Amino acid sequence: MRQHYLALLSLFASLPAMALTFQTRLENVEWKVEGDKFECRLSQPIADFGSGEFLRRAGEQATFRLKAYNGSLGGGSATLLAAAAPWQPGRGDINLGAVRAGSGDVLFNSSQAQAGRLFNGLLEGRSPTVRHYSRDGGYSEIRLLPVKFNKAYSDYQLCTAKLLPMNFDQIKQTQVGFPGGGIDLDAAAKAKLMVMLEFIKADPTVNHIELDGHSDNSGNRLSNRDLSRRRGLAVMDFLKANGVPESQIVLRFHGERYPLVPNTSPANRAQNRRVNIHLDRVPVPEKPAPQATAPANAAATS
Repeated sequence: MRQHYLALLSLFASLPAMALTFQTRLENVEWKVEGDKFECRLSQPIADFGSGEFLRRAGEQATFRLKAYNGSLGGGSATLLAAAAPWQPGRGDINLGAVRAGSGDVLFNSSQAQAGRLFNGLLEGRSPTVRHYSRDGGYSEIRLLPVKFNKAYSDYQLCTAKLLPMNFDQIKQTQVGFPGGGIDLDAAAKAKLMVMLEFIKADPTVNHIELDGHSDNSGNRLSNRDLSRRRGLAVMDFLKANGVPESQIVLRFHGERYPLVPNTSPANRAQNRRVNIHLDRVPVPEKPAPQATAPANAAATS
């Protein structure tokens, strides 16, 4: 009897662990396109799991991410595939490499290159698939289906065409140069400022701008300090002329004190002639509510 029991245990131990697959039924598949000037999202809900989503922020290429209701794949590494459809005989899956699975609402973000290959795969009828192996040898597979993708992809492209040139992380630290040595903004500087202004107008929560003027060490300390001030003023005047309230701008000037690179060549000195611009979102303090005052002839109560 004992030998029979051990043989059964050995048999079950040798069987492969069960695979758990999440995908939406074919007739229920839908793609959703959402977005604005700041980001565009193309997603497919996955039944009993969450969703797979392509996310493209302004100024960047798309990434692919997996979102889960339960917030976990168990950690560790997962494999990202552009899987061939069952109705495509002779075509193998394309392994796009590993992704690091974590916990929380978003389980992972792919690279931009991986997302681009997933897009190509979907257009060819392939399925974005995530395969995650557990410690006990089993694995779960999360699969998106290419049904109705082409129409959704066209809508997504319309959304991305309206994205701003840059996102906040890219634009919050901007540098305007004065390579010619004067105080006038050249065409390159104005073009850079116009991109920044486009973002500020689209996002009214960006309400604080710090300008720091700098010079090289060509003149004496006092003249360099004045040059850095006038360069900062040139940027400030440009922003004001394009609708930025002066109350949102802070101007500082430092002369030659903080060079980017040593002032050892004409090229280096040109780099040091600049205005650094920092954008921020500063909470506006709420005005206290007016205090109610009792009428002068009000009777006292006990």
